[in-house]
Order: sequence, then structure tokens, then C-alpha cells
Amino acid sequence: MHIKALLTEHIEAAFEALNLTGAAMVQAASRPEFGDYQANGVMAAAKRAQRNPREVAAQIIEHLHNDNKFSKMVAAMDVAGPGFINLTLAAEFVAPALSTGVVSSTEPLVVVVDYSAPNLAKEMHVGHLRTTIIGDCVVRVLEAQGHKVIRQNHVGDWGTQFGMLLTYLSDSGNDSEELADLENFYRAAKQRFDADDDFRERSRQAVVALQSGDPGALHQWQRFIDISMSHCQQIYDRLDITLSAADIMGESAYNDDLAGVISTLEDTNLLQQSEGAACVFLDQFKNKDGEIQPVIVRKSDGGYLYATTDLAAVAHREKRLGADRVLYFVDARQSLHFKQIFAVAKAAGFASERVQLEHLPFGTMLGKDGKPFKTRQGGIIKLAELLDEAERRAAALVQAKNPDIATVELQKLAQVIGLGAVKYADLSKNRTSDYVFDWDQMLSFDGNTAPYLQYAYSRIRSLFDRAAVTPEQLPTETVAVDEPERRLAVCIAGFNDVLNQVADEGFPHYLCAYLYELATRFTSFYEQCPILQSADEQRERRLVLASSTGKTLATGLDLLGIGVVDRM
Repeated sequence: MHIKALLTEHIEAAFEALNLTGAAMVQAASRPEFGDYQANGVMAAAKRAQRNPREVAAQIIEHLHNDNKFSKMVAAMDVAGPGFINLTLAAEFVAPALSTGVVSSTEPLVVVVDYSAPNLAKEMHVGHLRTTIIGDCVVRVLEAQGHKVIRQNHVGDWGTQFGMLLTYLSDSGNDSEELADLENFYRAAKQRFDADDDFRERSRQAVVALQSGDPGALHQWQRFIDISMSHCQQIYDRLDITLSAADIMGESAYNDDLAGVISTLEDTNLLQQSEGAACVFLDQFKNKDGEIQPVIVRKSDGGYLYATTDLAAVAHREKRLGADRVLYFVDARQSLHFKQIFAVAKAAGFASERVQLEHLPFGTMLGKDGKPFKTRQGGIIKLAELLDEAERRAAALVQAKNPDIATVELQKLAQVIGLGAVKYADLSKNRTSDYVFDWDQMLSFDGNTAPYLQYAYSRIRSLFDRAAVTPEQLPTETVAVDEPERRLAVCIAGFNDVLNQVADEGFPHYLCAYLYELATRFTSFYEQCPILQSADEQRERRLVLASSTGKTLATGLDLLGIGVVDRM
């Protein structure tokens, strides 16, 4: 059920009947005294018509009272403030939503999602966390809604650094123990490259051999890629990320397309030479001095750049994959780059006007000192080490509450709670903002955290254990009677509205805020409405509401990539 869409449809029909123009701007009410939803577009519509907003709002309400379908949806309407319309939903209208689950889109799209994108010369570090878990959450939501999602892990697997790495691998032996730690392997290769002229020259020759398709170089390169990717896949599996080897589409995959990119830019008269480099100059990228910032697609030495590869990727994603939307989860520092790439892609015909190209940027993970999150020594924190620490801290927390817990159960809880806490702490923040990484806050059982939501779910499960009944033995829906029941049911009914927001805008924190609100309303309902001690009909009704809450919490957390347990 998409409540906002239904309410909007009827209110905007009332606008039209009253010769008003504009959007209804329906949103969930900010406070209980304002009802369940508010229509905030009346004032703008009245202003355009040069009419009194409160009088217009009253006329809209009168019109809606005569709309039979709308009257069954809404139990009460009133004018508030300068012209808002408060709406309180009817319990009978909300009831079917208790068993609806995720509603499929009526217009499924092909959506290509570019996320994670580690550099295969190194192990994954904390800088890869945000793109990976934010992208994966949006992918899960889109797929749940029935869209065809094509994951693209645009890994860094090409370029000059691989000449250095392959040369070092050759010198140290194919079975070098140093490969067990890619970070140290890369560091040792870089030190040798900087200090040894002969090594540096051989590295450059290795790049030439690799890019010209030398079988031996390609064999060693592929071996290095396989080793690197195995490290990444371990992280993906541990974090329950839905990426696999089948989703890898590295920079190297577009190597044969790059000359065609240049040819197309020449054919469309977009290519210009500047100081020996091939560039595209578009007027919309003028700086404050009136100078255009170019998009360089080929260096003066003939080498290609990220821009060239990204243009090839755009063409591949629409023309070969059939994308309707392409989403790029890449940090905010690349905003100008993607604006330029999208503009050039449209101008040159690599992407038609039909396809939506969207850069969904995110901020930086900070330490408590307000600086990028690093080790005490100033080094970059490996993602595997961060996850180890999360599980250790969660295990200590669980053991302190339950000293006699079995080892196997402790390990399971530490994994679900620890990794869930790390993911939720990130996903619950607006992705465009920087956020401070705080162990104590993210592992708290109070407030907007994963442990709080996981505990709410486990409390519902224990409720059914005490009731000696399973959710499957209950009706799938019920009509709320008491106000705490109705408010809980309304919150459950709003689930698909929130999923639409996440799918449309790529902000997982909307879903986190919704789940926190749901858990909070359940707590209020639980405290005000006795369940197991109530009369049979009332008991069943309230158990149905509890069951629907538990299912929605579990589904919502799963869409975030976070697990639940029956007992905490």
C-alpha cells in the first residue's frame, strides 16, 4: 500500500475541481496532534489563485467529504495553522497493510548500480565501507520492489600501478608469502619503485606488455586480480553484501572501447586539442573567471584517463545492458567529475535523454577528533580489522549481560550485533554528510541504533514464546481499536512509502528513521496495551499487531543488510 500516493491522488483531484494548480505535498505528520498525514501544498496553490489559504483548505475538505473513496480512507480532517490539512487515517483502511509486505513497482525499470569499486592493488579499508553498504541497501530495496538490478563493481584493475606490482611479484616469486598481506605487498613494491631506477624501468615495460596483450603479463595480472578479489569477497560475505565475482566490471573491461570513445567525440565535433591532450570543453563548466574546465580524455602521451573509461562505461550500461537508470555511489569529492561525464555522455550520444544518470555522493567517516578515521599511527584502517573489533566489542557487551552464554551463541550474537551496529551507524546518517565513528554510540541498546531495533524484534519473538502461539496461527490482519493500536498500525502501513523514497532518492537513513519510529511506537503500544493478560479477542488483535511489527522490522533490517536473532 502506498498511502502517500493514494492521498495525493485524491487531494490533487480536489485541487483540479476547485481550479487550483500545484502539488498536494502530502507527508507524514510530525506530531500526533497533527493526525497521521499532512497536506502542505494548499497555501502555495491558494497563493497562485490569490485566495485565502484557510478558506481554500476548508473547501478542499468539503470536497473530499463528498469523495466516497477518500471518506473510507480518512477518519478525520481539519485545517491547521495558515492552511495545512491534517489527516487521520481510518483503522479499517489501514488494516490490509498489516499483511502486505513490500509492494512491487507498477513500472519496473532496469537499474544499473555502480558501487564498492575497490582498488585491486590493495585490501579494502574503511574508505570502502560507505559506498559498499549504502549501495547494497539501495540495491536490495530496488530488487524487493521488482526492478531488474544489474550490479557493477567497477574495480580498479588496470593502469600503471600494475606494472609495478607485477614486476615485484616476478622478483619476489610467484609463491611470495608477502601476498598474504596485500597492503604490505603494495607498500614494498612502491618503496622499490621509488628507490630503484632499474626496477622502475622494468615496471614501465611491464605496463606496455600488459596493455599490448602479452600472454605472460596477462596471466600474472589475472593471478594478482584473483588474489586481490578473494580478499574483497571475504569482506562482502562477512558483511552480507550481495556482490559476487559475477558483478565485477573493472576498468580493464573497457580497454578495447576507449579508442571508439575518442572517435565518437571526434565525429560529434566535441574533441579539441589543448597542450597536446585531447579534451572536451562544455560551456556549463566555466569557472568564475569565465574559463572552461576541460574534460581530458587522452593525455599528450596517448594514455587514457578515468574520464575515458567512465564514458565507455556509460555507453555500455545503456546500449548493452539496457539501463533506464544508472546509479553511482561514489564519494562527494568526485561530484564535478560525474557532472562532466554525464554532460559529455549526453552531448556525444553515449547516453540518450531517456536514461537517468545519477551520482549519489556520500560524506566521510570521521574519528572523534573530527578528522578522517585512521589508526593511532595515522595509517588507514583495514576493513577486516574494523569488523574484528566490532565483533570483539559486541561479544564483550553480550557476555557482560549474560555471563553463562554458550560460546557458539555468543559468537553468533557478536557477529549479528557487532556487524549490524557498524552498518546501521553509517546507514542511519544522511549519506551526504560526514559522520563521527563512535563505538559506544553504535553499540548502545538505547536510541536509534541497530541493537535497539534488534532487541525490539527479539522482544516480540519472546512475546510469542510466552503466548505459546506462532504468528502463522493468527489472522493476517486486524482492525485497530485503541489509539496506541491504531498509531502502530498506521506506522506499519507507511512502510512502502518509505521504500519508495529510498528507491527514488538513494537515502537509506529514511528507512532507518522509519524503523526506529516503528520500534518506538511498538514500545508505546506494548506499555499502554496489555497483550497476554487481555481478553481473547483483544489479545488476538494485539498479537496480530505485534506479529506485523516483527515482520516489518525484520524485513526492513534485511533491506539494510542487517540480521536479527530471536533471543538477545
